[in-house]
Amino acid sequence: MSNCIFCRIANGEISTELLYEDDKVVAFKDLNPQAPIHILIIPKEHSDSVKEMNDEVSIGRLFTAAKKVAEKLDTEHYRLVINTGIGAGQSVFHTHLHLLGGRLMSWPPG
Repeated sequence: MSNCIFCRIANGEISTELLYEDDKVVAFKDLNPQAPIHILIIPKEHSDSVKEMNDEVSIGRLFTAAKKVAEKLDTEHYRLVINTGIGAGQSVFHTHLHLLGGRLMSWPPG
């Protein structure tokens, strides 16, 4: 999807500092961070949300990338979040995983 901002980042059309990249996934800093560490991990292949992903290997790659990014950033405590749909707070309709850390996380989030 050429108008999808995350597709454009994954394809290198929009420049950003990648913290992680492999053949299926990229990770980069969120432009509107909700914590001192706020990284977005996205599949290179477009899907609107995780509920459209049918490949368990691709879903697993998001979490493997998150683990590698956390290790690279030397953060031991972090939260992983996937918002699915408008009602859950999804604002960019390209599957993405948030890695949040660098502060005490409470529940409910705040």
